[in-house]
Amino acid sequence: MRFDETYAGNMFIKSHQNYEESKAVLYGMPMDWTVSYRPGQRFGPARIREVSVGLEEYSFYLDRELADVPFFDAGDIPLPFGNPEKSLAEIKTFVRKVLADDKIPVGMGGEHLVSLPVMEAVYEKYKDLAIIHFDAHTDLRTDYEGEQYSHATPIRKIADTIGPDNVYSFGIRSGLKEELQWAKENGMHISLFEVFEPLKQVLPTLKGRNVYVTIDIDVLDPAHAPGTGTVDAGGITPKELLAAIHEIARSEVNVVGFDLVEVAPIYDHSEITVNTAAKLIREMILGWVK
Repeated sequence: MRFDETYAGNMFIKSHQNYEESKAVLYGMPMDWTVSYRPGQRFGPARIREVSVGLEEYSFYLDRELADVPFFDAGDIPLPFGNPEKSLAEIKTFVRKVLADDKIPVGMGGEHLVSLPVMEAVYEKYKDLAIIHFDAHTDLRTDYEGEQYSHATPIRKIADTIGPDNVYSFGIRSGLKEELQWAKENGMHISLFEVFEPLKQVLPTLKGRNVYVTIDIDVLDPAHAPGTGTVDAGGITPKELLAAIHEIARSEVNVVGFDLVEVAPIYDHSEITVNTAAKLIREMILGWVK
């Protein structure tokens, strides 16, 4: 997509009309080509935009409103259906352009594999990059059923690229025994089940660092986020995740990009998940785009 084109779809509430004047760029990555259980994540970005009109523009938590933060909604990246590798290449090209213009990429998925090319592009620009990862699953497999490009592999691939000691995972409660063992043996920071307290302890050690944050909506318990592809019981509440977002906002890390992925509206009959996702994105934009 060219940024001089007019996006004809629904736009996230209070998004700015001018790309050049915006500090951040919101975009969708409508892909679910490699999911291993329930597909439908490609419809997440569009539905999150649609329900965002029901949001208040003001955050009680941060005493800030969306009008204070100029962000541009670029719409969804056109991705070739069923072609993971070409789709990842298209995403990376798009994000490189955003970064070259000194803007913060704000992504909406899509399955979690879409985060990989974004993190790689961000690392090209920021060599001291650290990854903060919220998820139910480790996503540390080298492949899934022989497929190297899978929604079960992005964190392992970025860890191999930037070094496992620069990856911090929170809320993990599902994965292979071998994945957890690999994380422990290679110096990756992984917090099982919990999010807020472990994050609070880690953030001072990242003071001054450039950080990319990726949130898989299934870090939330299915009671709070049923609209996702791979539900896993025992998760955290939206209140805990909001507290983590605000703790990052209060910290001295430099958030240079972030995303929220794995929202699948087809399983979200009460629209709990998409409305929660829209609020989380509002809080991330208000808290992390300085």
